Amino acid sequence: MIQGFKDFIMRGNVIDLAVAVVIGGAFTAIVTAIVDSVITPLIALFYKPSENGDIGPTFRGLHGDEVTFPLGNLLTAIISFLAVALVVYLVFVVPMNKWKERQAAKAGVVEEEAKLPTEAELLVQIRDLLEKQGSTPAPATRRSTEPPSPSI
Repeated sequence: MIQGFKDFIMRGNVIDLAVAVVIGGAFTAIVTAIVDSVITPLIALFYKPSENGDIGPTFRGLHGDEVTFPLGNLLTAIISFLAVALVVYLVFVVPMNKWKERQAAKAGVVEEEAKLPTEAELLVQIRDLLEKQGSTPAPATRRSTEPPSPSI
C-alpha cells in the first residue's frame, strides 16, 4: 500500500500540480503588487479613472451615463497569469522533466527517434513496388548537357 502511494506521488503529475498551486498562489501576490504599482499607473497616464477607480476608455452610454471599460483590471489579470505560468514552468516543470529523463536513462529506457527514410530511399521503395505490380515505368532518357543548337 505504501509503495503504491509512493508510485502515485512520484508519478510527476501530482507533484507538478501541487507545486503549481503553491507557487502560483505565492507568486500572484508579487505580480499583483508590481502591476498595481507600475502597469496601472502607466495606463492611468492615458485614461482618467472613473468614480469607481476603474482605469480605461470611457464612453457615453445610450441613457447618457458614462461607461468605463476597465482595461487596468484586464491587463493585471493577463500579466499575472503569464508571469506565474513562466515562473512555474522555468523553476519547476523544466527541472522535473530533466529529472524524469535522467531516471529513464538510469532505468535503461532510451527512446529512439523514429528515423524517417530519405527521399532516395522512398523513390527506391516506389520503384520496387511498381516492379512488383508489373507496371514498370518507361526507362528515363538521359538529357544532353550540351546546349541546343540554334534552328535556322
